[in-house]
This record gives sequence, C-alpha cells and structure tokens, in this order.
Amino acid sequence: MRTIKKAGIVIKPHAPQVEELLKSVLGYFGGRGIDCVLEDVAARKLGRPDGLPRSEVPGASDLVVVLGGDGTLLSVAYRAAQAGVPVMGINLGRLGFLTEIPVSEAFLTLDAFLGGAQDIVSPRSLLEVTTEAGPAYCLNDVVITKGAVARMIEFTILIDGRDVATLKADGLIVSTPTGSTAYSLSAGGPIIHPQVAAAVLTPICPHTLTYRPLIIPSGSEVRIKLLTGGEEVYLTLDGQRGGVLDRNDTLAVRKAPVELRLVTSPRRSYYDLVKEKLSWAE
Repeated sequence: MRTIKKAGIVIKPHAPQVEELLKSVLGYFGGRGIDCVLEDVAARKLGRPDGLPRSEVPGASDLVVVLGGDGTLLSVAYRAAQAGVPVMGINLGRLGFLTEIPVSEAFLTLDAFLGGAQDIVSPRSLLEVTTEAGPAYCLNDVVITKGAVARMIEFTILIDGRDVATLKADGLIVSTPTGSTAYSLSAGGPIIHPQVAAAVLTPICPHTLTYRPLIIPSGSEVRIKLLTGGEEVYLTLDGQRGGVLDRNDTLAVRKAPVELRLVTSPRRSYYDLVKEKLSWAE
C-alpha cells in the first residue's frame, strides 16, 4: 500500500453537519502529519483559498475521503480509479451503499486503513463505454433510456460480436456488480457480489416479458445500436454524465482497464451491508 502523505477531501456541501465533520477530519489528518487537499467548495466553507476543482483532487492525493452520499462518491470514483487512489466514503446521505461508513465509525476505519488493514480495501470493477466522443469510465452503470414523453425505443444488442437480441423497451441498463444494487436492482435485476467477475444487462420495462436480466462474463464486449429515430433517447453514466443518442448511434461497453479500491467498514461484511441497507431476506 502506498504511503498516505496527502488526503483529498470531497464533500456534499449541503449535507447536515458536513462542516463540523470536515473540521474533525482535517484535525485527524493534521495530527498524523498528513496534508489535506480540499475541493474548492470544502475550502470555501473554511475560508481557505487553496481549494481544487473536484476533478483534480484524486490526482493530487494518495487517498480520497468523501463526506456525503453515494452520488458524491460516484462523481469522483472514476477519476480516483484512473489515478490509482483508494476512496473512503463517510455517509452523510440517505441510503449510503457505497458511502457505507457511518460518522461514528469514520476514525476507527481510518485508523484501520492507515494501519495497513488490506482486508477492508475492496477492489471494484468499472465499465468503459466508448462512443463517437471517445471512451469514458463509470463505476455503477451505463443506462440508455427514453425521454419523459418519448415512446418505446428499439435497439440491437451484440455480445462478443454475436447478435443476441433486438430489444423494444423503455431502456437498458448495463451494470457492474457494484452497480447491481442501484438502478438495475430497481428494474428487477439481481444482486451480484462485487467480487464476481460479471456484468448484468437489465432491460427497463421490456415489451417482451421473456427478456429477463442477463449476467455475462466481465470480459465480454457489449455493443448497442440504437434503431429508433425521432425520439428523445439519453445515455447516462452513473446517473450523472451523458448525452443524447441519435438513430444508428452505436456504443461499446466492456470492462475498464482500471479498478477502484473502495475502503469499506471493518465492522460489517458485504452481506451485512445488503441486509442493513436493503433489508434483504427479512
């Protein structure tokens, strides 16, 4: 594990108690001789002029600490993966499936991580999606969906060069195991343990009821071609980035060449997390 000399801090600026926790985290790292790299909104809360844009924090850090919810973590996760920097999420949001560490366990978890506990660092695969604009990475999912007033959309799906389906639906989700507990789960997809080498294709309200979610090897390439024209169709990555798709646009989705190292709680397993957050099997 690389020596932690600089800790980047990213925040959900309007989360309750975020400023108080931010000061506590700064004090924690300061007491251990670790410099803190603040994103600009966090720096402004403390009246400091040295903040960086969120996109630059991972590259300037050895560890990124997120004070917020899953959306805040997702906004920085793909950049942290590219920079090879671990991420720890302290939950100030609602569900907190990725930012699983409660405030009460924040410093216990930091102590364990800085003490060299490798068993709490969970490697998470990402997806690489390539369009005409080039490649982009995401931790949870790639989503193709119709606009609010659009009709059902149609597209073809090829896996490893083989034409496997033509789908009419409200959309399609391609997710990682990490993303299987997000939008894919809401659309009827399975829960996949993050260490399973797989991806899942989950249709959104398919026209054919026999089109069920499909789990495929993580090494497979999925190519999706939009056949629908004259409708609003959107491509979204992790629910945060994306754009509009036009008829005959094609995208390729495959496992990314980088992975995220997510710092998890030393007090609960993934199965504990699924039961706690999703009330699984209750």
